[in-house]
Amino acid sequence: MADYYEVLGVDKSASDSDIKSAYRKLALKHHPDRNPDNKEAEEKFKKISEAYAVLSDNQKRKQYDQFGDSDFHQRYSSDDIFRGTDFSSVFNEFGFGNGGGGGGAGGASIEDLLSGIFGGMSGGRPRGPGGQSGFTRAPQKGSDVEYPVQISFHDGLNGCQRNVSFQLSDGTQRQLTVKIPGGTKTGGKLRIAGRGAPGPGGAPAGDLYVVIEVASHPDFTLQGDDIETDVKVKLSEALLGGSAEVHTPNDGDKKIKIPAGVKHGTKIRLKGFGFPKAGGKTRGDLYAIVNIDLPQNMSGEQKKAAEALREVGL
Repeated sequence: MADYYEVLGVDKSASDSDIKSAYRKLALKHHPDRNPDNKEAEEKFKKISEAYAVLSDNQKRKQYDQFGDSDFHQRYSSDDIFRGTDFSSVFNEFGFGNGGGGGGAGGASIEDLLSGIFGGMSGGRPRGPGGQSGFTRAPQKGSDVEYPVQISFHDGLNGCQRNVSFQLSDGTQRQLTVKIPGGTKTGGKLRIAGRGAPGPGGAPAGDLYVVIEVASHPDFTLQGDDIETDVKVKLSEALLGGSAEVHTPNDGDKKIKIPAGVKHGTKIRLKGFGFPKAGGKTRGDLYAIVNIDLPQNMSGEQKKAAEALREVGL
């Protein structure tokens, strides 16, 4: 699948107005009413509309940036992608009407033009009685359900499985095993299609969204894909330099070099010892934060050494 940012021709720092402007330009060029019987233009129109539906929504865009294209599509169906997207303001600016006889490049309704794109509409551009333009809506599926699951820091790092058991409002019991991939962070959502509330009148069930909360850890703090941990350094090591052992979550203790004159709070990077990034092929980093360990109760010799340091300006 193509990267949504590439589809719209914008970079990842693009503002909402940049994204809307890029979509407006491309949609005007590839709009089916301006390219009759042009399958290539129609497919392009579908792709840019899908990209706009995701990148114009702050929550969807955040999930897309976090999980990457492949994992995002495992979590979001076509219905999810287009749900809540308002195209009307964009198309109205073109002069395309909401019903037959509209101005601009043609009189097709917006729903007719997008019938092959939105979930919940079947058959692309079906024709109604007498050859009139129309579409048939699929039965509305049941409500989606969110279920919170708390996992440990190490389970978030390495991945795990959880047995999920809950009851819906109509009394339906749901039991299933959920696989949580390594690198999942607080706020991450795992979509399990068809395990939400039953649909009315035999319509498809909604989806289950397992919402993850990663428990805090006494030694490690998660910052995006990076992990931070404290490393204690003696005053003499801070002044003269040396080495220290840093405990990592998964890879045992690692020795790091302490540069002479290091300051309290300095972060020393250990590349590749953080959380797995989206896709799981690379990992973030671990940062050892220097904590100069000063004695609370100094011995006589330590006091003499401190006085000597003060006499020489240290």
